[in-house]
Amino acid sequence: MSRFVQDLSKAMSQDGASQFQEVIRQELELSVKKELEKILTTASSHEFEHTKKDLDGFRKLFHRFLQEKGPSVDWGKIQRPPEDSIQPYEKIKARGLPDNISSVLNKLVVVKLNGGLGTSMGCKGPKSLIGVRNENTFLDLTVQQIEHLNKTYNTDVPLVLMNSFNTDEDTKKILQKYNHCRVKIYTFNQSRYPRINKESLLPVAKDVSYSGENTEAWYPPGHGDIYASFYNSGLLDTFIGEGKEYIFVSNIDNLGATVDLYILNHLMNPPNGKRCEFVMEVTNKTRADVKGGTLTQYEGKLRLVEIAQVPKAHVDEFKSVSKFKIFNTNNLWISLAAVKRLQEQNAIDMEIIVNAKTLDGGLNVIQLETAVGAAIKSFENSLGINVPRSRFLPVKTTSDLLLVMSNLYSLNAGSLTMSEKREFPTVPLVKLGSSFTKVQDYLRRFESIPDMLELDHLTVSGDVTFGKNVSLKGTVIIIANHGDRIDIPPGAVLENKIVSGNLRILDH
Repeated sequence: MSRFVQDLSKAMSQDGASQFQEVIRQELELSVKKELEKILTTASSHEFEHTKKDLDGFRKLFHRFLQEKGPSVDWGKIQRPPEDSIQPYEKIKARGLPDNISSVLNKLVVVKLNGGLGTSMGCKGPKSLIGVRNENTFLDLTVQQIEHLNKTYNTDVPLVLMNSFNTDEDTKKILQKYNHCRVKIYTFNQSRYPRINKESLLPVAKDVSYSGENTEAWYPPGHGDIYASFYNSGLLDTFIGEGKEYIFVSNIDNLGATVDLYILNHLMNPPNGKRCEFVMEVTNKTRADVKGGTLTQYEGKLRLVEIAQVPKAHVDEFKSVSKFKIFNTNNLWISLAAVKRLQEQNAIDMEIIVNAKTLDGGLNVIQLETAVGAAIKSFENSLGINVPRSRFLPVKTTSDLLLVMSNLYSLNAGSLTMSEKREFPTVPLVKLGSSFTKVQDYLRRFESIPDMLELDHLTVSGDVTFGKNVSLKGTVIIIANHGDRIDIPPGAVLENKIVSGNLRILDH
């Protein structure tokens, strides 16, 4: 940490030094302001307006970052949410559907968060363009789902993609293939903020370009940016003008996040006559979800608490499945009118996530981000709905990909549903080793996807390949030691087996 930053944090921790602390803070803000003004002078006339909006947004976030200290929640104030503030999905579903479900659907806009790249799975370009099932990509499946809705109910539900500067160009090229689908598709870009040097706390970027030396100088500031970007894009006003009332927001890589008519009906026709402005779908935690954000009651309002906000002494308590039983799926239903009101009042309050990164050249930087669900406390009459696990089916790794490509699921009109032949409601635990991390390596190692209907647990490590029509049941552990290779032969049935050492099947 630089001397300057040490002085700043030291000053911030001493009550008597508040004036000194304020002077340092103001000096730093002034320095950052000057740097941002320099960057803005390099923008061309057609870039100027949106670059100015981005940099203004960054300045506001940076100002708050300097004001706030330590974990943003007082652990003593965290309470379990009141019973009625998190409704069981079964209760919502039991109300049934009205005859006029088409008119309810026509009030909806589907928004997918599409800012991420497929780099963690070894792919270039937007993650949404990775093939996940029968050569369909995440984006293909999303379009199929909404087209099916529009055809079935004779409605006009649009799809909106929030892209980042990383995914915008490639996504727009691919959208042409959907020109003849019965879905209107819109895009807008989330903001582009400058990364900050961890030592000096000044922006790394020297100009607006993001090529050459500046490639790593910019970042998209997390999905909490949706409120400002959606508003600034003009789409928010467009949809309100068309009579739309709610957006359903979810991650494009969550294959369980389909439009749910029962939840939508609950929003539009609330049983007590009072509409919710914000609904968060939560689901029960398992041991695999201990880091997920959870809904709590805080100062009389529902609040999302993320692990990064928890004081160190309470992290184990936060991870406890017995105390905090649910976590946020990031499937959110939000009132358009409320977003407009809060955005115009500058009243959307989201905690800042400080994300430390090391650039390729070794420079340590931080990026300031926000999360879309954190805004729940700014909305009126918020609600959690405890949904079945099937609505949370994210594909973050090739282990997840194996599950959704397998016969555990059937595909119908873009939606995946658990096979009726599976006797357990839960999915198997799958852990594929580093030889499978990249999608192309993973695909090369499976001649066909194994039968996994009766699988509980699969661990694979080392140089392993699978022949055609392999069947996996119970607990299967396959470990090829360094230098060894295991080829699982075609048609093999492995049930409660540990396979290790070396196994090569040679043609002769």
